[in-house]
Amino acid sequence: MQVNTEQRDGATIVRPDGDIDLATSSILRTSLQAAHDSDGDKIVIDLSSVQYMDSSGVATLVECLQMARRGGTTLLLCELHERVLSVFQIARLDSVFDIVPTLDEAMSR
Repeated sequence: MQVNTEQRDGATIVRPDGDIDLATSSILRTSLQAAHDSDGDKIVIDLSSVQYMDSSGVATLVECLQMARRGGTTLLLCELHERVLSVFQIARLDSVFDIVPTLDEAMSR
């Protein structure tokens, strides 16, 4: 898995590419910590290139959400494939995270 990061309009956009599971969640965690340490007041996680996420990936995103809340940073998830979205819905985390359909919508918030 690769994670690309971009700064745009005061936001840090994090784009993981590949499955997020026990073997790769630490890569994502490192990138999200770096995004949190950047100067932006918003982190957008674009999951358009993630077809599969297990509980370790969800736990990594929960950790990021906790860091963001402590630091006063807005965290948004966008472009979730149906299979990934269902993981959040089953765990009832779709009401905890701010999940939007598109990157454009995430950037406008």
